[in-house]
Amino acid sequence: MRLHVADHPLITHKLTVLRDKNTPSPVFRQLTEELMTLLAYEATRNVRVEPFEIETPVTTTTGVKIGDPKPLVVPILRAGLGMLEGMVKLIPTAEVGFLGMARDEVTFEPVTYAERLPDDLSDRQCFVLDPMLATGGSLGAAIEFLFKRGAQDVTAVCLLGSPEGVNAIQKQVNGRDVTLVLGALDERLNEKGYIVPGLGDAGDRLYGTV
Repeated sequence: MRLHVADHPLITHKLTVLRDKNTPSPVFRQLTEELMTLLAYEATRNVRVEPFEIETPVTTTTGVKIGDPKPLVVPILRAGLGMLEGMVKLIPTAEVGFLGMARDEVTFEPVTYAERLPDDLSDRQCFVLDPMLATGGSLGAAIEFLFKRGAQDVTAVCLLGSPEGVNAIQKQVNGRDVTLVLGALDERLNEKGYIVPGLGDAGDRLYGTV
């Protein structure tokens, strides 16, 4: 597994505002989208491309375009939806699938309650979006789901991660082609399974409590 923790002052600045408990939901949503676009730049560094010939005003040259099959972007519902727009702004030709996963607040184990994905993901590059990598349960289950459908490689993008979550994903992937891109790696998990210092419940802060 490859781990990339973003080290950029703009990312750190925006994360600081996200962490502030007084940041209102509209600002939180906007910053999440902006952060995702910055992180997507790193996450797509190895996106598959193919040669493409064009004519400039001066001459003919060969560039590249996003290859086929197109990348698949998979936000984990519901909090991952807040990251989706920032990702597809960068790669608008990508296809989008959805996984609905929730964490049992007693066992911390993931529960899948919905999925909308192609039946066959053979040779697909998949990008999973989840704001918080806490215990690693939900993200790990999502990664496993994609590989079982035939995904070639999976890149997971999270705003924040914990050392415990990173270790859990690393153990689970067992040498498979997985990249983990984080905006920041925080200190630890608390006794309730929340990231410290973290930013609270990302879904609630994005959309309110339901």
